Amino acid sequence: MDVLRQFVRHDSDTVTSLVLERSMNRVQLLGRVGQDPIMRQVEGKNPVTIFSLATNEMWRTGDSEVGQGGDISQKTTWHRISVFRPGLRDVTYQYVRKGSRIFVEGKIDYGEYTDKNNVRRQATTIIADNVIFLSDGSVREKRLQKSPDLGR
Repeated sequence: MDVLRQFVRHDSDTVTSLVLERSMNRVQLLGRVGQDPIMRQVEGKNPVTIFSLATNEMWRTGDSEVGQGGDISQKTTWHRISVFRPGLRDVTYQYVRKGSRIFVEGKIDYGEYTDKNNVRRQATTIIADNVIFLSDGSVREKRLQKSPDLGR
């Protein structure tokens, strides 16, 4: 039996099976926040926390072997992150700040909208269902400075 398939039966004179294949839309990103989050609420819809996340890719150019000579190149990719889940949305809005190092899991969403000049645009968004706050020295220091009662 194939684990990735479900069988659904329809009531009819002849029993037929419709095979529904499962699929996956999963994204994992590790990077730094590019702007403080904003919270938006469109009339009649739940609020959403939105922020940008930068991921960096580095590689060595040239014909040299790994660890020897050559130039190092870097590419930064910016991702638009949207958080809809109520608890996660609020915590993200409250604690994520520009420069924070975070890990985001979610799904990729391709959408369209019409801009203020009535031009149809495409937008790619990561819909986050998990955000993990990673500490680094500066974040830890800020946290300790805000909480003097923590033992050192």
